Amino acid sequence: MNKVNPFENLTTDKVKYYSLTNLALKPYDKYQTDPYSKTRIILMNGTEFESNWFYHQFARHTSNNELRRELAEIRRVEQQQQKRISSLKPLSETILETTLSYEQLAIDLTAILAKREKDFSVKNQLDFALLEDFDHLYRFTNLLSLDERENYKNLVGSYTEITPGRPTVAEHRHPFDDIRKPLNFTLADPITKLNVNIITAAEQQTMNYYMNVGSFYKNDKGRKMYAEIAMIEEQHVSGYESLKDPCCTWLECALMHEYTECYLYYSCYVDEKDKYLKSIWEEHYRDELIHLKKVAELLYKYEGKHYAEVLIELDFPELLSFKGNKEYIREVLKGVRLTSQKENYLSVDDLKKNNTFDQYQKSVIRNALGDPAHKVIDLSIKKHGEDVRFEEAPHPEKALRDRKKDNIEIGRIKGA
Repeated sequence: MNKVNPFENLTTDKVKYYSLTNLALKPYDKYQTDPYSKTRIILMNGTEFESNWFYHQFARHTSNNELRRELAEIRRVEQQQQKRISSLKPLSETILETTLSYEQLAIDLTAILAKREKDFSVKNQLDFALLEDFDHLYRFTNLLSLDERENYKNLVGSYTEITPGRPTVAEHRHPFDDIRKPLNFTLADPITKLNVNIITAAEQQTMNYYMNVGSFYKNDKGRKMYAEIAMIEEQHVSGYESLKDPCCTWLECALMHEYTECYLYYSCYVDEKDKYLKSIWEEHYRDELIHLKKVAELLYKYEGKHYAEVLIELDFPELLSFKGNKEYIREVLKGVRLTSQKENYLSVDDLKKNNTFDQYQKSVIRNALGDPAHKVIDLSIKKHGEDVRFEEAPHPEKALRDRKKDNIEIGRIKGA
């Protein structure tokens, strides 16, 4: 594919607003729409949410009203784009059905980014969190089997296996142990900067979704599990956002946000098979080109910097394309025993005495057998005779092959 430089397509068009009647679009058919089209919708919803709140925080950290008006103009359209994307979800799709798409996005997006990541520390964080999102999909699928008639195969297709990862009960770590070493974006590879921006927005969207919808779930066991897994998503956001370069100025960050949005919308446009959704991605891409030009002008006006000084490489790198990652994920699953201590990843067997992991586990887990995520699997086994999975081969970790007993010790207890 030919190289695409978004700066070569910048126009002199002014910021475009959508009419109020054009903010709620025709929703997709949950039975006919490809699962990866759903993941693209969630990804871009999260990207717009991240952009919107970034501009709000920016506005709260400058006293220049002229600049704040410029930010408000861009932010208004980002809000409109978010409303359009969010409205694509059909009313017939339940909270839990949407949740499965959220976790499928988290799994396959993380795997795609990890496979192409060149920075060792970023790849480690991606692989580490991937194991946990993988386990979340498994547990939410079993909740679906208990509470709803819908078959998970209609929701995720056969793109993603559904089987245990690092058990959710083993994912609860001390806040100190989810903070990573920040990158220097001046030296970082363009793909690394994009990866960090993309995954932070995507995981934040998942965290926000669970924070908001969890308390609306229809029964107590589901409410408790949403609350637990939302806490893990908060840990993931802490880990990913800590990789960002804190030395970038607000306008440099704004430029990177707009470049990331352009990259993602263009990737979605190329990757999308649904003509209706493809037209939306194309329309929003053209919006973002206008925003990119606007922020580039603001960067030069207020900081005297040319956009090429910040981005270095202007051409889009390899576009983001959703595809199955089963073999890669199976290899990563071999790391279920890993936990983290500050910036380091190590097996729970190698933890020293009086470590923060064990201390935190004791403070938040009083009875592992009563853990919400474990209880759902226990109830599913009692109902079906075994847990609900979709595997194309035996689990790569022998300790997680037993379908009649949930392993709540691996990755948490030494020697498990």
